[in-house]
Amino acid sequence: MDYILLTASNGSGAGEAPQGSMWGSLIMIVGFVALMYFMLIRPQKKQQKKEKQMRDSLQIGDEIITIGGIYGRVVSLKEDSLVIESSGDRSKIQIQRSAVGQNLTIHE
Repeated sequence: MDYILLTASNGSGAGEAPQGSMWGSLIMIVGFVALMYFMLIRPQKKQQKKEKQMRDSLQIGDEIITIGGIYGRVVSLKEDSLVIESSGDRSKIQIQRSAVGQNLTIHE
C-alpha cells in the first residue's frame, strides 16, 4: 500500500518563520543592547574618565581622601604613587594614585 501525505500550506515553504517575526526580534535585541550601553556602560566609562582626570591633576598640598577613608595632604608625587601626610602627628604614607578617592582641594 502506498500512503499519500497531504499537508496544509499557508503559501510559505514548510518550516519557515514569517519574515515580520524575525525582523521584530532582531530590532528588539538591537534595542536592548543599545539601552544597556546608554544606561550602564557609557555612564561608567564617563565616571572612570573623570576619576582618572582627578588623579592626574593632583598637586603637592592637595587635601585628599583615600578609598579606604584616610584623610591626608599630598607631600610628594611620583608617576604611579604619592606620599601623603596624615593626622596631627604628621605620619607619612605612600599610596598608589588609584587609591585616591576624592580631592578636597578646589583648583581654579
